[in-house]
Amino acid sequence: MKGTIILFCILPCVICGTHLPEPRRSSLFAVTNAEIQGISQQLNAADVNKAEPGDITINLQYKVNSNQTGAGTDYASQKLFSYVNETKLFSLPTYSRFLALLDNYVKGTGTLEIVNSTEVEEQTAFIDEIFKTSIFSILSNFLIAKGYYTSVESFKDDLKEMWFGLYTRSKGPLDSSGFEHVFTGEIQRKKVSGFHNWVQLYLQEKSGQVNYLSYSVNKTRDNFPGVLAFQYKWSSYLKNLGSFFIGSSPEFDVAIYTLCYITRRDKGCPVRLGSISLQIQTHSWTNSFYGNGKRYLASSYPKI
Repeated sequence: MKGTIILFCILPCVICGTHLPEPRRSSLFAVTNAEIQGISQQLNAADVNKAEPGDITINLQYKVNSNQTGAGTDYASQKLFSYVNETKLFSLPTYSRFLALLDNYVKGTGTLEIVNSTEVEEQTAFIDEIFKTSIFSILSNFLIAKGYYTSVESFKDDLKEMWFGLYTRSKGPLDSSGFEHVFTGEIQRKKVSGFHNWVQLYLQEKSGQVNYLSYSVNKTRDNFPGVLAFQYKWSSYLKNLGSFFIGSSPEFDVAIYTLCYITRRDKGCPVRLGSISLQIQTHSWTNSFYGNGKRYLASSYPKI
């Protein structure tokens, strides 16, 4: 059901004045790598909504070696996901709020994203839900203690703009956001761009929109989340190498990416999840701003 249309827009500089770069926070690198690894372990341990052994079965099939060629070759005769316990996982409040967001976007860049009142309510409901979790209590307390925010509400408000604020990837209409890019994926210049969420991947594969081709990196363990990097096609468009957490909850993905975006923006961010050590790569959007010169999140993903 469509409600009142709300457009997020950025006024031209002739009207609003030139945007100044985001001020460099004195505490920007006050967080040590050891602290980031420690808080990431806490976030992982607090992820009570992640999949448990038996909730997800994946079928990796063929591993592509680094010296192999043939981008787009289908080496997998079967789907990546053999089983997902939808009844259990997708009925959890954060998952159900997350699922409601996935059909709100036009995947091709260059098309104006029109955000109606219902979709704004879905964004707010998702953020409210994830802030009820222990994961976001831990993250909020950490970021406030480090001086990035003065309160949970200030962090919550900034997170919504950071992830859901619209900007243009096509030098035209407001066609993209950090959430759309990272969690639902986009088609840009006839290639898959972003798309780093296992729930969206599973649903798109289930519906026949994703064709899994082969994998190159497997950092899965007995307990979730695991980390995979692989090649696939979305419709007819190729993702030469996509990296994903497998089995993590939506709130965990938002939290770990936000942690790294705030503390190690545009840099490799060292995290530790159980026995898995890896880096998260984040990118900020520098062509437009929100608030007092703050940068939108452009992308975030496990660095493979």
